[in-house]
Amino acid sequence: MSTLRASWRQLVRYPSAVVGIMLILALVGIALYAIITIPYSEAIRLWRGGEEVWGESPRTAQPVWTQLFSSTKKPETIVLRSSDETAQKTVEQVSDDSKLVLLTFPFDYDYDGFPQEITIFFTATYQEKMPFASMSWKTPDGREIRLGQIAVHRAETYRLALDERLVRRLQGVLPQQALLADPAAATPTALKGTYQLLIDGTTFEAGSTLDAKAVLYGQVHGLAGTDYQRRDLMVALLWGTPIALSFGLLAALGTSLVTMLIAAFGVWFGGWIDELIQRVTEVNMVLPFLPILIMVGTFYSRSIWAILMVVIALSIFGAAIKTYRAIFLQVKEAPYIEAARAYGASDWRIVVRYLVPRIIPVLIPTLISGIPTFVFLEASLALLGLGDPVLPTWGKVIDDARSQGALFNQQYYWMLEPAVLLMVAGLAFAMVGFALDRIFNPRLREV
Repeated sequence: MSTLRASWRQLVRYPSAVVGIMLILALVGIALYAIITIPYSEAIRLWRGGEEVWGESPRTAQPVWTQLFSSTKKPETIVLRSSDETAQKTVEQVSDDSKLVLLTFPFDYDYDGFPQEITIFFTATYQEKMPFASMSWKTPDGREIRLGQIAVHRAETYRLALDERLVRRLQGVLPQQALLADPAAATPTALKGTYQLLIDGTTFEAGSTLDAKAVLYGQVHGLAGTDYQRRDLMVALLWGTPIALSFGLLAALGTSLVTMLIAAFGVWFGGWIDELIQRVTEVNMVLPFLPILIMVGTFYSRSIWAILMVVIALSIFGAAIKTYRAIFLQVKEAPYIEAARAYGASDWRIVVRYLVPRIIPVLIPTLISGIPTFVFLEASLALLGLGDPVLPTWGKVIDDARSQGALFNQQYYWMLEPAVLLMVAGLAFAMVGFALDRIFNPRLREV
């Protein structure tokens, strides 16, 4: 315990180590926050849920904080539901079977730009005769624009931009721009004020109902933005943190401990056991590491845990065995080892209690510095298209951004957010690992 306290006091003397520790604690805090606030099943649902989950999110929208660097106020997503208090719903009985349903959605629009698109989602209940809906749009300056008419199925989606008749009536201008534009402006400018979406519906059966939800998809959304499938990138950024840290830690810890034990047993027992370990190590060192992982991901499994097991298996017999063997050969000849032999200590006890502890000072910096190596490896596999198809990870986000041409489309946030987190993780562990190396390595210790 006193040794640990002394090592901690030496560690905090290095400003870089303090910064690294703070960054690691921040990453751990993000990981805990993600696990607590977004359970695993919920994270998978949000990431792979489809249109039902992402229906209210815009496509490839920038993060809200980008507004700080813009002189214009970009529109955010506006969702109007018939169940909201601001909406008005009136039902008038016309006959025994027929009813008139009037849905009114007032909303304020004070943005400088136009929405990405406007979509109306209908839900209806009926037995045989579908309800019918007619839509119109009222602007702040008193104009009323007829939109379209549709027969409503139980779940119907009306996308204004795909209505060719409406686009022709608007003289070829996209509805999301024409409906919100100031007619007096020389250039396309959004008219600010209170708008109204009116839906006149008719049901033809007793007990039939009609409800609607309108979504004006904004140009900015959330703290991390969205991707081409309307997914909130914050889910992947948050949950990518515990996945990256656990993968890196488990891989580094498993590789370091097993490699150290194998080297210790090889040195202690010597003979054919040591020879076998050395020959296996030499063969493994010339095997192509990344191509083998690609083959495993292609022909066997892309599960992150299957990849983790293969990474540990391929890394056990690495160059570190040679380093540990050289140290153990020196420790084996120490007087206290001879004393342990004299009082009859077993081989297992000598290896675990006397050989291995002497190499811990070398193991700790190697372990800490090895974590970002495996974090970047997981991201690299995802970038090659071999990432886990289920889990939301940083590498998967980068791969999606690359495949969709995010940089060419000036969607820099999509690529930079996970890349910055990867760099922060690598920098944090590297700074702590370098400081620990200076503390535990006598050749690097400051006088």
